[in-house]
Amino acid sequence: MSDQLTLTAETRDRGGKGASRALRREGRVPAVVYGGKQEPISIHVEEKELRRQLGTGHFTNSIVMVEIGGKPIRCLPKDVAFHPVSERPLHVDFLRVAANAKVEVSVPVLFVNEEGSPGLKKGGVLNIVRHELELICEADKIPDDIQIDVTGTDIGDSIHISAVKLPVGSESAITDRDFTIATIVAPSALKSEEGDAATAE
Repeated sequence: MSDQLTLTAETRDRGGKGASRALRREGRVPAVVYGGKQEPISIHVEEKELRRQLGTGHFTNSIVMVEIGGKPIRCLPKDVAFHPVSERPLHVDFLRVAANAKVEVSVPVLFVNEEGSPGLKKGGVLNIVRHELELICEADKIPDDIQIDVTGTDIGDSIHISAVKLPVGSESAITDRDFTIATIVAPSALKSEEGDAATAE
């Protein structure tokens, strides 16, 4: 699991685009904390620290303690808006979560033991269908990633969600089908050679 992140924030009194632009000029990013059957709180955070936390790669699937006036609020980042050209963060939405709450998050997939796959050894290609899995996790047990072992897979094999051992406290958000995460496919060069051979026959 990711280390818990902390982000110091200040409340903002004025809304609107003009006030938001003024904050950004001062190196601050407007944000809002909502949910938990409480009123939304308009806040702003330091852009430099926000960028640092975004750079961890785990920001959107980590619990962030947003400190407002010394009082921490347990949150999950739900959306970060970026400038289309500069990619500066423009706004963040934080969802309040209780310690024992379950949350839906996107968790990256990592494939391990590729050297143990006969299909990949033959020159097959790992075709990744889903780079992330939508999971429902306990708020304090969000995994950094889901590792999938490809040992023993051959060309033509598919890896489905039913074959993945998810961590305790996590379950797939998609329950109506056994979806494919990756397949081992023949290299395109091999396919074209087979096609040429078939044409010659």
